[in-house]
Amino acid sequence: MNDQHDHGALGDAEYTEFMELAAEEGFDVEEVEGAIEEAGHGPLPVLAVVGRPNVGKSTLVNRIIGRREAVVEDKPGVTRDRVTYEAEWAGRRFKVVDTGGWEQDVLGIDASVAAQAEFAIEAADACLFVVDATVGATDTDEAVVRLLRRAGKPVVLAANKVDGQSGEADAATLWSLGLGEPFPVSSLHGRGTGDLLDEVLRKLPEAPEQRFGSAVGGPRRIALIGRPNVGKSSLLNKVANEDRVVVNELAGTTRDPVDELIELGGVTWKFVDTAGIRKKVHLQSGADYYASLRTAAAIEKAEVAVILIDTTDKISVQDQRIITMAVESGRAIVIAYNKWDELDEERRYYLEREIETEMQQVTWAPRVNVSAKTGRHMEKLVPAIETALAGWETRVPTGRLNAFLGEIVAANPHPIRGGKQPRILFGTQAGTKPPRFVLFASGFLEAGYRRFIERRLREEFGFDGTPIHISVRVREKRGRKK
Repeated sequence: MNDQHDHGALGDAEYTEFMELAAEEGFDVEEVEGAIEEAGHGPLPVLAVVGRPNVGKSTLVNRIIGRREAVVEDKPGVTRDRVTYEAEWAGRRFKVVDTGGWEQDVLGIDASVAAQAEFAIEAADACLFVVDATVGATDTDEAVVRLLRRAGKPVVLAANKVDGQSGEADAATLWSLGLGEPFPVSSLHGRGTGDLLDEVLRKLPEAPEQRFGSAVGGPRRIALIGRPNVGKSSLLNKVANEDRVVVNELAGTTRDPVDELIELGGVTWKFVDTAGIRKKVHLQSGADYYASLRTAAAIEKAEVAVILIDTTDKISVQDQRIITMAVESGRAIVIAYNKWDELDEERRYYLEREIETEMQQVTWAPRVNVSAKTGRHMEKLVPAIETALAGWETRVPTGRLNAFLGEIVAANPHPIRGGKQPRILFGTQAGTKPPRFVLFASGFLEAGYRRFIERRLREEFGFDGTPIHISVRVREKRGRKK
């Protein structure tokens, strides 16, 4: 392993020193390498399950994830929201996105399914295209095939509802779709799903490409997100110094993300204005449903999420859901409290109390109080974005990290549980964008202690504006040295 890149975020000398430390503590070398590699990969590969309504996508998703979570009902259109689950097969983890079809709209069923597939495909590393083998290839299936070809993503074709040998011939007719071998499966009974998942793993990358922005030196990508009518389009117009986006009092005017190259502070940024995320996605009309998918896709392509909060309203569950979406996506985050100029003293007082109680999960995110309408404090937006990006890309050398961990363990040991006191033995930062750490321990670390470690990491090294991912590997009893 002479190539430095094989060690994730570690250089050659640092890697050698680290592995010697691991061996001294009784860790298996392959286990340590695997933990660093897994954490360094960051986001899991994404498999989008697409197809027309009622072909058994959700039932197949339940088979893949090994539990009954996706909503299944014997009528088309039950799954409306794009739902993500984590799955594992043959020791590899990946994400499964269950897209589902839904009822006909004014554009017709083909268009609705094709549009839904398009947004799911955009954020995926590979696609599982599900066709009902008992019906055969329909015009709608053909439309989805054209979309898949245009997208250029790897595709696995599942011929569903093949419950026995007699259905094999039905599956074979799906060669006509031109997507390669159809894999005959029964999502209801589990028949053939092993072979199907083996093929899925062959199509999925070991680690997904970083989908953050463009090539090195290109403009950094910023997604403006928030619930409808919080002022995302007004903010974009203000930073651009011109009306580039339709602004209307009617919530939800924006349907498509609009990419804008804008110069601020002598730097060119790429702003993505997204349609507002509405409550209860499963009750949305077609256009709003697609808007929420576009928003998710915009976050996927961004490096920084600027989350707008309407200060004239109470901070809502919907605001928190949007924040969670951004945090879980691993993007750098800035919170912009908009319409600040419209607040009286009383509302300002109550808003500060709401921020204290409702925004606990992002106390580390830079905050700016702005007015998209008047331009108040807009000059503070770029420094906040730059701070968040710097935190997102911060790397702590392994030696410094372990000295810091040693101090923490000595001053604040883990509570004794069941007569044992687990200890952090050593750790490393496996990656950035966002920062990802692997801690190797003598026993299970409780969630509260992990949060304490994260808090101390932030106090010591900054990490303003970025989520931090911490994974813990516990030393096995075998091979332990006295």
